[in-house]
Amino acid sequence: MNPGRRALLKTLGLIGATLPFTGCERLISSVTQQLGQSIPDRLTLADSSEIDPSFHLLSRAAYGPWPGDLDRVQAIGSDSWIEEQLSPESIDDTACDLRARRFETIWHEPGTCYEYKKTVLREEITRHTLLRALYSKRQLLEVMVGFWTDHLNINLEKGDCIYLKPSDDRLVIRAHALGKFKELIRASATSPAMLVYLDGKENQKKSASDVPNENYARELLELHTLGVDGGYTQKDVYEAARSLTGWRVRTGWRKGTVYFDPSLHDDGEKRVLGQLIAPSGGMTDVDQLVEIACNHPATARHIATKLARRLVSEDPPASLVKRLAAVFTATDGDIKSLLRVVFTSDEFKSAKGLKFKRPFQYIVSCLRALAADSHAHQPLIEYLQRMGQGPFQYPTPDGYPDRTAPWLGTLLWRWNFAFSAASNRLPTVTVPLDQLARAVGGFRSEKLMPYFVGRKGSDAELKAVADYQKCNPDQAELAALVLASPAFQRC
Repeated sequence: MNPGRRALLKTLGLIGATLPFTGCERLISSVTQQLGQSIPDRLTLADSSEIDPSFHLLSRAAYGPWPGDLDRVQAIGSDSWIEEQLSPESIDDTACDLRARRFETIWHEPGTCYEYKKTVLREEITRHTLLRALYSKRQLLEVMVGFWTDHLNINLEKGDCIYLKPSDDRLVIRAHALGKFKELIRASATSPAMLVYLDGKENQKKSASDVPNENYARELLELHTLGVDGGYTQKDVYEAARSLTGWRVRTGWRKGTVYFDPSLHDDGEKRVLGQLIAPSGGMTDVDQLVEIACNHPATARHIATKLARRLVSEDPPASLVKRLAAVFTATDGDIKSLLRVVFTSDEFKSAKGLKFKRPFQYIVSCLRALAADSHAHQPLIEYLQRMGQGPFQYPTPDGYPDRTAPWLGTLLWRWNFAFSAASNRLPTVTVPLDQLARAVGGFRSEKLMPYFVGRKGSDAELKAVADYQKCNPDQAELAALVLASPAFQRC
């Protein structure tokens, strides 16, 4: 960090300590603009009837372009931008940190989180997630955090999950989102939040007649690794569940931490997916089970398919899935290697404008395009909830769906959101629309589509905007019209 930036942040800390909460947020907003969360004087607009390739990349590998992002990707090249994003630790994210790091419960250990009310925990993890997606320069990391959060879904509302999910988000999802798949699954297997959510803490053998709890073992094979058609049997589920007995979550001293109780473990011989897990004292059974499941060929196909569905198209090309599965196997599930293949593939480059944005992506991409200033208070969160994608609130282990059909009922709320946001009628969200209009050369029909959608408008689209402009020249409503359009709702 350069000396000027360090001095700026030091001043912020000194002043912020003396300000009321709302004043502190105003100061943070001002400082983050000085740190780069602002609008350049002039923005380059797409000049083709096809979606600009860099715009397409930013729509999938990021939550949409922030003003100036398109110019930067075009300047350094897509490959360089991808490599930069694959090393998030090298990207200065100070401006985002100022908004997102101040939520105490995100950084606490589980036991400390029990001291907070559930409403505080729910609000802080939701706001943190939304602010990271909206303002982080480590956009690919945030996209993959969202992907793995769905893949290893945990609903805050079950049992004590609300106290345990903050550390799961930090130590499981974010720590491994761009790492090795096997390490991600191993971390999740004994995460206190997952042990509660899928009843792993209840999986024990006290006597010879005890039957193992199969909930987590079934989802490990069906959702997390091999997939529903991965070739496992009920016997494999049973044997996997036996391998996972004995893991517990403390309820008293060091509440919320995990320990292994060998007296509750089934240390007999097991055979999962044709491979032997020999008696070993119990604690290493989970390591052997994860190794077996992650190395199975069906796991490579399952993860390749899900990744291609999220990043390329709803019905991913078989050619790309096959290559990704091969890379998964060759690299021992290296997530960065998989992403390089995806974003440099012909299948990705030709899949422009095919995916329907889920509510979270739609809202964040709107706010990023508008260069919105927000601290993600309840009025903004309520829109996510009304559209059905409140973070960490999906009730079943499969996570929020990646297909279009479940989200088509959200169109009216999207329209309402677009008009509220662009018109500065969304409480606690401010949009510098005049500044944005100057940067793109004025909100006219021939400027709006290239900026917001990444391509020139079709004759029909241009006519629709021009006709609307004749009746209502208000630039906020013109911007909202494009944000609510089918073209913007796809990426």
